[in-house]
Amino acid sequence: MINKVVEVAKEAGEVIRNGFRSNIQIEFKTDAGNLVTNIDKASEKIILEFIKKEYPSHSIIAEESGNVSKSSEYKWVVDPLDGTTNFAHGLPIFSVSIGLQKNDEIILGVIYDVMRNTMYTAEKGSGAFENGKKIKVSTNGTLLESNLVTGFAYDPDKNFTEALKYFGDFIRLTRGVRRLGSAAIDFCYVASGVFDGFWEAKLSPWDVCAGLLIVEEAGGKTSDFKGNKVRIDSDSFLATNGNVHTKMLEVLGK
Repeated sequence: MINKVVEVAKEAGEVIRNGFRSNIQIEFKTDAGNLVTNIDKASEKIILEFIKKEYPSHSIIAEESGNVSKSSEYKWVVDPLDGTTNFAHGLPIFSVSIGLQKNDEIILGVIYDVMRNTMYTAEKGSGAFENGKKIKVSTNGTLLESNLVTGFAYDPDKNFTEALKYFGDFIRLTRGVRRLGSAAIDFCYVASGVFDGFWEAKLSPWDVCAGLLIVEEAGGKTSDFKGNKVRIDSDSFLATNGNVHTKMLEVLGK
């Protein structure tokens, strides 16, 4: 199954790559900050056609098409272009993210970092991989030496003040904080040891499903901001190398 998902992620990624910095068509979902393009829709069409053909009895949650509910224990969670704002502005940081749940447990995750041609994969209990090579989280155990990453909600009214406070707190306590604009890639960079931790609130299921599993299978730890076990519909997400998890929770809990 995962080999098929990797191939369809590559196919969707090729459409995205070919559309990058071309005459894309931009629409607004809710406001000027929440974009969708014709390329998002073309990528999603490829992925959904694959799922409906190969696994017609499975349910689907997709960012642009909504939900397809079936009486199945399996549910696909799809973000056809994570980082649409980056894509629309010509910044080459965006990805395809495909996750699969069985009875609400994530069992498969595939994230394709399109412009780096880098494929991150994980199956439950089998480890995490970057282009077929096994990856592990970093071993750093101090906030002072940590390199972190975060993101902000499209709607600033949701958590703007809180998000800025966390950002300021972590900048003062760590080596650095980055904001890349693709939560899926943020998870992968934690899994591969580029970042020691990632936190963000108000994400959607398609932003996190594959990434949560990839971090966990790389030996990392995930929770919400209170330290509770996360679901794909939780209201906050923390993913770390495990060693700085409690330290980050202390900051997020203030």
